[in-house]
Amino acid sequence: MPLPLMLAAGEVSGWNVLFIVLLLLGSALVLGTVAELFKQSAIVGYLAAGMLVGPNMLGLVGDSSMGDVDLIAEMGVALLLFTIGLEFSFARLRKLGSIALLGGTLQIVVTATVVFATTSVIGLPPKAALAIGCMIALSSTATVLRLLVDTATIEAPHGRNATGILLVQDVAVLPVTLTVSALALGGTATEMAFSLGKTLLFAAILVGGFLLLFNFVVPKLLNLKEWARNREFPILLAVVLAFGSAAAAHTIEISPAIGAFLAGVLMAGSPFATQVRADIASLRTALVTLFFAAVGMLADPLWAFANIHLVAGATLAVLVGKAAVVFGILSLPTKLLKQAPIPAALTGFAIAQVGEFSFVLAKIARGPLIDEQAFKLIVSVTVVTLFATPYLVKFGPTLALKLRRRQSDEHESIEPIEPVAESERKVILAGFGPAGQLVAGDLINAYSDRITVLDLNPKARSTAEQYGLSFQSGDATKAEVLEHAGLQDAAAFIVTLPDPAIVRQVVHVARQLCPHVMIIARSRYHAARWEIMLAGAEVVVDEEEQVGRRLAVEARRALGVARSDADEPAD
Repeated sequence: MPLPLMLAAGEVSGWNVLFIVLLLLGSALVLGTVAELFKQSAIVGYLAAGMLVGPNMLGLVGDSSMGDVDLIAEMGVALLLFTIGLEFSFARLRKLGSIALLGGTLQIVVTATVVFATTSVIGLPPKAALAIGCMIALSSTATVLRLLVDTATIEAPHGRNATGILLVQDVAVLPVTLTVSALALGGTATEMAFSLGKTLLFAAILVGGFLLLFNFVVPKLLNLKEWARNREFPILLAVVLAFGSAAAAHTIEISPAIGAFLAGVLMAGSPFATQVRADIASLRTALVTLFFAAVGMLADPLWAFANIHLVAGATLAVLVGKAAVVFGILSLPTKLLKQAPIPAALTGFAIAQVGEFSFVLAKIARGPLIDEQAFKLIVSVTVVTLFATPYLVKFGPTLALKLRRRQSDEHESIEPIEPVAESERKVILAGFGPAGQLVAGDLINAYSDRITVLDLNPKARSTAEQYGLSFQSGDATKAEVLEHAGLQDAAAFIVTLPDPAIVRQVVHVARQLCPHVMIIARSRYHAARWEIMLAGAEVVVDEEEQVGRRLAVEARRALGVARSDADEPAD
């Protein structure tokens, strides 16, 4: 039997799973490209790809294969949250403050309550209404954080607000799942409390294990000389940590994504966090793409088209209602939550969708709590809101800009945002061997508080700290590492690495990332000078030329030969 027919018939083997992965990635690549050609988010293309090849359209992937796809998708979300956790140390999480904890909690409770009341009025039983309220209350961490990172707004006020609320939602996944499961199984309040207490105990044990691992074991491994020389070992460690933390959480019946995020947060305090995140970026991209495609496969376009008015009305109600709830919460007249209208509105736009975990809750409730029609409606609304999210996230800043311009016209006191002053911009130094240290020593008086050193050698950290310089462990050939170092705001990027091939690669990546930054690079060999210049460096210091000049100076001094302009080597 041909492989596509085997998949549609449900005959799944290891090779068939590989075919599913290739089919989804290939479809996502094509439709993601089409989406970008039409100036849309690639996520829209990934969702459309899953919808196209899934069981409800072409049927290239049958219903029985969905379990394998769901597992891969869950791994993708876990890896995404692990890398996001690497950005959020406990110190940074504390800075999210009351908006995350109080605002996130209120968002879940108020949204679930509003949905419960609304669905009860239209005739749903209380248990079903509460289950649907729990589903609608959750938003999509994977989609929103991906978009915030892509649009460079994760550090904007609304980006921080949305991130904090989403993290609280992720933590709430456990009690919400227990609630819906208990409603479906008819469990008592005592049974729910016992199950929650057991899970919290296991979670505390897991956290203790992670603390021991990341404070005592991982730093010793990453400081090994052999690991500094061989880049494969840290990459393998990053993958083991990401998937191992997810597997450990799954073993004790906690969301794998939460376990992976917690592991990332605990490792974020390590100086190697940026490099680990860059090392697994490619794998994360592939798995997260599979996640979006898997979400698209759950949709039934034919049913949604036949019930277009119902789906459209429910979708509009969800998007407007969730955005309004978030705006209202963040506009409360209290010091703990009060936000300006524009950041409050942008936060509401960002998390107005229904999250991917709602699919899991819908599957639990399917049958005991909700019928097939309600299940298809929830899935359709969720997928449509995910389709709408890229546009809402992009529309938000555009709306904010229009509002600011209108306010500026009405109130001339509003000043435009000024760019970073040249006197406040950074100098980023890639490589901190003898050459890098000489550069830093010469610049330290003028730029001491604005020099960031990038180096993979752990010993370079202590040297940089002796100079009083900011240090980041990372591979400068990775765009993510350069972004994290702040290359976009740098006055100059100085590359002192000895290997010409590596220098050329670093310069190329930096130039692609920041077309306007001044790049000054070292060339160990004269023959490599032009290659480095073609890669994008404005200034290339040719070691062989400099050595030749110095040797000529010393030779003239030793021989007593007068210096003349004719003796100067040509550039």
